[in-house]
Amino acid sequence: MASIIEHFKAIADPRREHRKEHLLIDIIFIAICAVICGADDWYEIEEYGKRKEEWLKTILELPNGIPSHDTFNRVFSVLDPQAVQRSFLNWVESAARLAEGQIISIDGKRLCNSGEKGSKAIIHMVSAWSNENNMVLAQQKVGDKSNEIKAIPLLLDMLTVKGCIITIDAMGCQKDIAEKIKSKEADYILAVKENHEFLYDDIRDAFAQTQSPQTHIQKNIGHGRIEKRTCRIITDTDWICKKQNWKGLQTLIAIESNRIFKATGETQSETRYFISSRVDGPSFFNKAIREHWGIENKLHWMLDVAFNEDDSTKRAGAAAENFSFISKVALNLLNKYDDFKGKRKVSTKIKRKTAGWDNDYLKAILINQL
Repeated sequence: MASIIEHFKAIADPRREHRKEHLLIDIIFIAICAVICGADDWYEIEEYGKRKEEWLKTILELPNGIPSHDTFNRVFSVLDPQAVQRSFLNWVESAARLAEGQIISIDGKRLCNSGEKGSKAIIHMVSAWSNENNMVLAQQKVGDKSNEIKAIPLLLDMLTVKGCIITIDAMGCQKDIAEKIKSKEADYILAVKENHEFLYDDIRDAFAQTQSPQTHIQKNIGHGRIEKRTCRIITDTDWICKKQNWKGLQTLIAIESNRIFKATGETQSETRYFISSRVDGPSFFNKAIREHWGIENKLHWMLDVAFNEDDSTKRAGAAAENFSFISKVALNLLNKYDDFKGKRKVSTKIKRKTAGWDNDYLKAILINQL
């Protein structure tokens, strides 16, 4: 808990002195606690604060009580997102442990109700996720009239990823991004689709004409289906035209997925292609590419379903972007807290409700110890 206060206390307060009825760190800390406990908007955050005021007074100064919902909205709309981002990054670096060989997944997500027709574009955030740490490492807003291609290098510049493997979907399969990743002394696994017509065709032809590529098969049963994933790799990259433009390219990868839906007997098959700067076996790539989907299942899905992010209508100033940081702080804390020490899995939904009911449980989440 002290760590959160120490890191986020460094954010500069943009308000004029005569308008500072409440301390900035009190406003931020109440918002984090409220979101952990299930609050989704400024009204709910204010109500949470009022209900928990006596407990909050044991931690915070609260010179003028609990801020109103208008105060929360106004403050988060004028906070500098880059300042919030720096505090978030410093806090994550104190909690996460990135080691050589770990997978860092990068992907984008739209905050669907953050825009206003004709006046403000929908906000699009690109995030970096570590499955090993079960944490969001960083996020970068995609600039207006821009796309993920420009945001990804900015996101990478924030991170120390030496020795890690960066996985990105087809949007990030760009020569400049591959070069940026290698300049960070990391490796990449990039998805390739038909939008890279010549690269895609070169890889497909390579697997069609190579007799015995290295192969690994993985089978999974769950969610009402049986899935067989066959990973094949080729380390002869001479198949790729102008391969020198893809910095450090070492391996071509094909993943063939075959699914059988047990209820209907329906079958589905697809083959996806990837390039990588890493030299390893097909079992490694089968696992690493599957791990990339942790950012969808453990981050984006959780933000939509558990945190109702897509329903959020925070539009004033930088409110949506800053609240996105608060949601990710809450999610990281909830993910890192294991109250049963691995003996029993507890859902995020139950953790949030329990934190709202039990102040000691919330305190344990905040300091990450029983």
